[in-house]
Amino acid sequence: MLNIHDLSVSFNGDYLFESVTFRLGAGDRVGLVGKNGAGKSTMLKIISREVQPDSGVIASDKEIKLGFLKQDIDFVQGRTILEEAYQAFDDILYVEKQLEETNFELANRTDYETESYHDLIEKVSDLTHRYDILGGYQYQGNTEKILLGLGFKREDFDQLTDTFSGGWRMRIELAKLLLQNNDILLLDEPTNHLDIESIIWLENFLRSFSGAVVLVSHDKMFLDNVTNRTIEISLGKIYDFNKPYSQYLVLREEMREMQLAAQKNQAKKIEETEKLIEKFRYKATKAAMAQSLIKKLDKVERIEVDEDDNAVMNISFPVSITPGKVVLEIEKVTKNYGEKTIFQDINLMIERGSKIAFVGQNGQGKSTLIKAIMNEFDYDGSIKVGHNVQLGYFAQNQADYLDGEKTLLDTMIDAATDANRAKVRDILGSFLFRGDDVEKKVKVLSGGERNRLALAMLLLKPINVLLMDEPTNHLDIKSKNVLKQALKKYEGTLLLVSHDRDFLQGMTEKVYEFKDKKIKEYLGDINYFLEERNATDMRAFEQKKDTLQYKVVVEKKENKSLSYEDQKRLKALNNRLSKAESTITDLEKKIAKADAELAKDYEKLMNDTKWFSSYEKLKKDLENTMTDWEEIQEEIDKA
Repeated sequence: MLNIHDLSVSFNGDYLFESVTFRLGAGDRVGLVGKNGAGKSTMLKIISREVQPDSGVIASDKEIKLGFLKQDIDFVQGRTILEEAYQAFDDILYVEKQLEETNFELANRTDYETESYHDLIEKVSDLTHRYDILGGYQYQGNTEKILLGLGFKREDFDQLTDTFSGGWRMRIELAKLLLQNNDILLLDEPTNHLDIESIIWLENFLRSFSGAVVLVSHDKMFLDNVTNRTIEISLGKIYDFNKPYSQYLVLREEMREMQLAAQKNQAKKIEETEKLIEKFRYKATKAAMAQSLIKKLDKVERIEVDEDDNAVMNISFPVSITPGKVVLEIEKVTKNYGEKTIFQDINLMIERGSKIAFVGQNGQGKSTLIKAIMNEFDYDGSIKVGHNVQLGYFAQNQADYLDGEKTLLDTMIDAATDANRAKVRDILGSFLFRGDDVEKKVKVLSGGERNRLALAMLLLKPINVLLMDEPTNHLDIKSKNVLKQALKKYEGTLLLVSHDRDFLQGMTEKVYEFKDKKIKEYLGDINYFLEERNATDMRAFEQKKDTLQYKVVVEKKENKSLSYEDQKRLKALNNRLSKAESTITDLEKKIAKADAELAKDYEKLMNDTKWFSSYEKLKKDLENTMTDWEEIQEEIDKA
């Protein structure tokens, strides 16, 4: 379908990639991965022929159709969503216009017996046939189906695209690509502006797509669910395996280990040969043998181990001071934009140390509630910030607030205080901005690099409550993993808006779904939420069902019979229940580990008094916690 041979691209004398060769065939769903700045987006632009390589050849079938979803798009103003989506059908719209004009001409002619009139009838017949062949009678239904799958509602179809955010416009552009019957789809970060439900829909669509797909994504779960092949760009080379991303990582590590073993074995043989050469080269009777060994050694092709770019961020979010027990109290908060209500009468109490995820379709109010907490606009209701609370906020478009004309160093210095100004270079270094990098202007940074800079700026402020709105957009997979570990270790309070399922796994103890102007609470992590929403397959359910026996869903409902104090008491009980469930899970894991140790070395451990006492204590703690759980559940049922 498409061949890339001996491709090289350089910037300022340094190769982005050199002598790269691979082939795309029908059915290939390629995950193009690598660190920020490795050249992924450039590779897509080269394949689409938007950018010319320094050297190399791109050959493809003559009639191949290629669609390219870029990160930055432009729209013609004044079109509705449907009208914009219909632009995917250039050929159909052209024939449709010709049919309309020809039928209009026929309707106004009365010379029924003339040759020109019969020519018009034949033209209508030909155009109608062509219209049918092109799918003219199905394109409107197909368009609506795709738009609905990507999260639009029917009432949105006649709205102007100008009234929608950049994320929703990106969905329209994606819809157009999916409707065009392309042979190859090039998708640059297609999930960045999609909610979880739309991502799952897109996964199913791409899995059934018959052409080739090359997608750049930092969403590990999306890559694993969609791709059947991984091409990683690293340090100017590519690594190409017919496996999804997670399986590829395992294979590549095995390959490196084999290379290291072979290199070590070869080095040993070379050392032995060099010793023989040194031993014989000055003996007249052995000189010929020494020369023979030297020639043999010169012909040896030295085994090289693939280099790996392991540079990662080093992040830690320290807690400034300990706040009060309740960090946020949200009572009857309502937000309207004109006649449109985003959410209504939201009640939420957040305690110190909580880690909470906000999920739901775009436009349901997740980011809006975060902005309300930050007091960015007026709203109805009350939001009280607790004692000693110091908020840190990472906005979804945080990178857009950066001044492109400033250098990285100046940006950090301007944001720093007298207490931490001297640490600015060290903080930049921990976010992989080292040496001359700090003198770069912000405007030359990639999207991922800008996000890293925005995260670095967070460390310049005293924080004990973190509000993060899509912090992983544009971050590469390694950087996301580092950020995830930092947030898991963070001892403060975390409110996290994200659509990245892999990033959310194991991150939070509660999930709030925003839907139909209300919120609904789930006591569990993102996996539990997805299972409850029937958004994962049965295999995922089987893997998790054993751990769900203690999980409870508590729906946020208006209960006019409960006073605010009673609601707070019920909230406290649910928090205790959640902690008990977490303790039970931890104890069960420890007991299972101890049981495995006991089965392996029964006699030794049974005679180890200290070990056995610890083992019995675990079982007793589990029994007591189970009793506590039952009592708390009874109190909740009574309430």
